Amino acid sequence: MVNIETDRLIIRRFSCNDWMDLYEYLSQEQVVKYEPYDAFTDIECKREAALRSRNESFLAVCLKYNNKLIGNIYFAQQEPKEFDNWEIGYVFNPKYYGKGYATESCRAVIDYGFKSLKVRRVVAMCNPDNVSSWKLLERLKMRREGCLRKNIYFKTTEKGDPIWTDTYEYAVLNEEWEEMN
Repeated sequence: MVNIETDRLIIRRFSCNDWMDLYEYLSQEQVVKYEPYDAFTDIECKREAALRSRNESFLAVCLKYNNKLIGNIYFAQQEPKEFDNWEIGYVFNPKYYGKGYATESCRAVIDYGFKSLKVRRVVAMCNPDNVSSWKLLERLKMRREGCLRKNIYFKTTEKGDPIWTDTYEYAVLNEEWEEMN
């Protein structure tokens, strides 16, 4: 994927050198609460930055004026490929919440997907308890298509039993995006 620029941001591939900025937010329990992983150590972030630098699905969201990594976006084609569904996901550093960076970067990535990659449909999933996440999806004019009841778990109890959670599913079609933007 090419670099995507907005007024305030550069959205680019990860580099191994991004590990410290990645650690700044992925080490926080509040940030990974709804993610399928636990908080990262610094060593895990070094490894993760290296993995993401080789994975086109992970995009680093950086401030344009100083290249500070403030979050990441996941954008990948889903199976089966012939359905041309792409999923978007995001995680941001809480120091930068409330400034519109997540909306700005996600809008730019979705726009790039529809205009340059000719994506047919973009989907996103989030936990209903993660109000900030589904409000972001609604600011992006994505449509809530349903609530999947206790369909997934990322965490377990002390006994190892799954803690099942619900999932909101959102989507937007290429032709809808064109009409709105």
